[in-house]
Amino acid sequence: MNDTATPGWLGDIWLADDHCLLLSTLGRTDRHVHYAHQVLIGLGADVEVRVGEQICSGPQVLIASQQPHAILSHGIPCLTLFAEPLAFDLADLALACEHSGNRAEHLAESLGHWPRRRLDPRLEKALQRIRALDEQALPARELASTATLSISQLERLFSGSLKLSVRRLVLWQRLRVAMQRALSGASLTEAALAAGFADSAHFTRSVRRQFGLSPRAALRGLRLRTVG
Repeated sequence: MNDTATPGWLGDIWLADDHCLLLSTLGRTDRHVHYAHQVLIGLGADVEVRVGEQICSGPQVLIASQQPHAILSHGIPCLTLFAEPLAFDLADLALACEHSGNRAEHLAESLGHWPRRRLDPRLEKALQRIRALDEQALPARELASTATLSISQLERLFSGSLKLSVRRLVLWQRLRVAMQRALSGASLTEAALAAGFADSAHFTRSVRRQFGLSPRAALRGLRLRTVG
């Protein structure tokens, strides 16, 4: 996709440990898949998304974790929510949006207090360690030790709960760290290295796979807002 021809992604973004909220115009994306649940709410117009092989259109579109999709709408005002499946059920996210009246600042505040899913304590320990990631490497053995598990037990725990490898969850956290650095003023190269990517090209490839567009197209028109 030609990023320079992709309108959208102009607005505000709220980043939290387990969710991300955007109030922006939409931009088209290539087909992609990511770990987070996603909710798109058109503000004054329907949203159109290809989910799997089906085109979904309406005032609200729900996209479950790891469901391939591509955003087809562009240039319309939209509230977009990404949230970790380990923290929220998709139906609860739709309910939180409804309770907030689909108002971004109210939703950002509400999600901070919204009940999280109860997790296996071992999974919770591992997740807390992943969320504390910075540019330092996180060997699988160290993560398993945090949860008092063997590496094979840790992998089974994650795959059983998420159908997701530990490596992919760590990648999702590194993307969050890099995006926060870039939105705070760092160059893409600085942000990528600070989050543990080999270089900006590695970061760019990862963003394209997870979000269907380049980090420059995704972030250049967004303003970082404070959560809480």
